[in-house]
Amino acid sequence: SFVETSFMLRPWIKHITTRKMGLRPQLRSTMASLLLTTQAIRGVAFVPSFLPFVDGLPARSNTIRAKRSISDARSISEFSTSELKRLLTERGVDFRDCLEKNELVERLQSSLRSDESPDADIEAAKLASLSSTEQSTIKLFQRVAPSVAFITTTAVRQASPLSMRAIEVPQGSGSGFVWDNQGHIVTNYHVIQQAQRASISGLGVGVEDSMKSFDAVLVGAEPEKDIAVLKVNAPKSVLRPVNVGASNELLVGQSAFAIGNPFGLDHTLTSGIISAVGREVMGIGGRPIKGCIQTDCSINPGNSGGPLLDASGRLIGVNTAIYSPSGASAGIGFAIPIDTVRRIVNQIIRYGRVLRPSIGISVADDQVVRGLRARLQH
Repeated sequence: SFVETSFMLRPWIKHITTRKMGLRPQLRSTMASLLLTTQAIRGVAFVPSFLPFVDGLPARSNTIRAKRSISDARSISEFSTSELKRLLTERGVDFRDCLEKNELVERLQSSLRSDESPDADIEAAKLASLSSTEQSTIKLFQRVAPSVAFITTTAVRQASPLSMRAIEVPQGSGSGFVWDNQGHIVTNYHVIQQAQRASISGLGVGVEDSMKSFDAVLVGAEPEKDIAVLKVNAPKSVLRPVNVGASNELLVGQSAFAIGNPFGLDHTLTSGIISAVGREVMGIGGRPIKGCIQTDCSINPGNSGGPLLDASGRLIGVNTAIYSPSGASAGIGFAIPIDTVRRIVNQIIRYGRVLRPSIGISVADDQVVRGLRARLQH
């Protein structure tokens, strides 16, 4: 029968697919699929270690979506650390907090269980009816949105000119994103410039997590680059750092995505392209910010401080300004490149400020100059 024949051929199939033996990619893919089928029939939770080396297989075909037991994890625990990391990466699972191999195994097992849940099957059925472009955009948003913060600021004002009583009034709102699992939130300086208090919400997965609000403290800022770093004392379960990309090799025409809170509408996704690179934008500190990214993603008031992403969901810039006669989006937005942001943020976190190079020359006041002249003359 087919099943008996498959079981007999299984060792040979695994041998040739693992070593590639000069076979065409289509044939190797077919044989790998046959091996997966035999494993599914046997009811074993098996994630083959050779799959990353087989051409033509989809990244998420590492698991069999058939109903099967996953209690026997011996096959998973036998993988090397590098194989576990590769499988987790292909599945889009974050493992930056895993220090030991057993933690990687548990993270992969948890991912397998979520794939077998009824909700996952329903979600997969919905995605299957969409185009590949739509599927990738949906997955990008689901992955990055929990990392985008909704920042609200307040200021203290007198209740009236004749009263000494102070009241807290809303100052504004903006966006930000999680930089690391220590609670650092990156945003624009102008979002918190006039504020006396800032709170962070919208982090984490699910309604319960996103509704939680955390008070933020200012770690440091660089007004000339319009960058500020806040810190919140939030549980690590809601802190999901954004994947950081690079901006030095961006090309005009690449896809771009912006997630933010325009007009207070939290977690809004807009898409477009990179319209230009190397733009110069006047910063809030009065000095130009060079090398900015121009995009036609819809950016409105409230998007400031939010992430600009590439098609893989990697951070490539921080949305900072728009060009518009009306104050609303006109298809011309600007973002501070991530290469600049990374340098500034790391210095603020480490030193509390941005360190600037100097050549050891100071300009003396006129009074000091007159005193030195008098001494030299005598």
